[in-house]
Amino acid sequence: MAFSGALTLSDLNDFISPSQACIKPVEMAKTSETQGAIKVDDTGSYYEVSQDGSETKLETATISLNDCLACRQTNDPTKHRTVVISISPQTRASFAAKYKQTPLQVARKLTWFFKNLGVHSVFDTSFSRDLSLLESGREFVARYKNAVKKGTIKSPTTNESVPTSSEGGDMDVDVQQDVKATKAPRKRIIRRGVAGASDEPAVAVETESAMPMLASACPGWICYAEKTHGYILPYISETKSPQQIMGSMVKNHFGTQLGLNPDQIYHVCVMPCYDKKLEASRSDFYSDLYRTRDVDCVITSTEVEKMFSEQGQTDMIAFGEVNLDPGYNSVIKDPITGADQVLVGASGNASGGFLEYVMQYAAKELFGIDGIDVDKGLGVEVKTVRNADFREVTLQLPGASEPLLKFAAAYGFRNIQNLVRKVKTGKSPYHFVEVMACPSGCINGGGQLNPPGDNHATVPLKDWIGLADQQYRNSVMARKPEENPVLKQLYEEWLGGVDTPKVKQQLRTGYHAVEQNLINPLAVKW
Repeated sequence: MAFSGALTLSDLNDFISPSQACIKPVEMAKTSETQGAIKVDDTGSYYEVSQDGSETKLETATISLNDCLACRQTNDPTKHRTVVISISPQTRASFAAKYKQTPLQVARKLTWFFKNLGVHSVFDTSFSRDLSLLESGREFVARYKNAVKKGTIKSPTTNESVPTSSEGGDMDVDVQQDVKATKAPRKRIIRRGVAGASDEPAVAVETESAMPMLASACPGWICYAEKTHGYILPYISETKSPQQIMGSMVKNHFGTQLGLNPDQIYHVCVMPCYDKKLEASRSDFYSDLYRTRDVDCVITSTEVEKMFSEQGQTDMIAFGEVNLDPGYNSVIKDPITGADQVLVGASGNASGGFLEYVMQYAAKELFGIDGIDVDKGLGVEVKTVRNADFREVTLQLPGASEPLLKFAAAYGFRNIQNLVRKVKTGKSPYHFVEVMACPSGCINGGGQLNPPGDNHATVPLKDWIGLADQQYRNSVMARKPEENPVLKQLYEEWLGGVDTPKVKQQLRTGYHAVEQNLINPLAVKW
């Protein structure tokens, strides 16, 4: 007899997990029984009023000389930092939907607004997304080949059809021959604490061959995995998110061009999600040498809109427009109309297009199949499973019994929980999964704008998300990341190639199971 997944108990012991147990601390701090009130007189002075009616004037908080000497910091007016702002395409789409502007108009107006505040440069994270997509594709191809060599997955074709060079496509070497070659050093994720102990699967997993590969651009998903599912970490892509790759580029490449050290640049990212603030604060993205972060500050779309009113600018439509800065902006001269600037970017969904691009890249590099378009359903089968937030994309040759590649997109924690459960038990049928914590993905991030008037009654949430998604896809000319000429220059001049230690340093990262220090004795497993 089958039971509902929601009602089945996974552990039949006396242990009560922290999520089920009362988390009220055993030790309670005693509160003072004395009750009083605070009174403010006409002069603005504060008085404490006791129960007997007596009043005591409260002293104004001051900073003494002793405080300054203890702080030991100085206000150095000569320590000027160059401010750089990077804007996400999801933010651009949200403003375009609300103010009925084109994405290019929004980009120009936001550039005008920030330049008036003294910002040095305004960039577009669509540019760093190209780099993130390209690295994700290369990482997937390398993992796929390693998994085939180790026998953890079975290649649906002959050995000769799956190239085994580290970057794909350049060499056609038989897999059996390559197994005899010197093996690469193993790399494992060290898992500690509750998240890495109680959930540890029976078989250890190596990052270089862990399948399915799970996308890493969503910080909400990463935080959830690190805190609750340590066993899943080796499966997560090591490629940095577009935000953090832009941070590496701004601090370590753009700064060098200006003759500045990383700590002389203040880098702000405008994002659709509050969790991006947590991502920027990770210790992995902090330089001990320069004592600075790759991204110093993250503000959301709604916080930028609040800045408008603080600056006396309530109507974005009335903003001026300036051309986008050269450098890290995805704009070119329109080859058809001859317009000075037109936005370009990778095709795909409004969460960055990781599923679409990795599928295209892997199909070409592994099997020599070109011309795939996931959005249009060309060359692949796209199927919605359970709900609109879970899709499957399958690449299968006519008449073949097994698919060449099977990808999925899982949005929202309900779908994520089902996914990680299958990965843990080894029952996941996928090679790659685009994972996003928010239902509908990044375009529906918690930091995105509300409809005009903040009224979802007149514009239902589903329709509002659809408008923003439409703006995300419209007015942007499709261009594959590998066709970006500036990226080729970055690999040659900044990174020294496509497979170098500097690539791993600047474009890759790692993950850490978070140890949970439980203060509730009832939650301790005996």
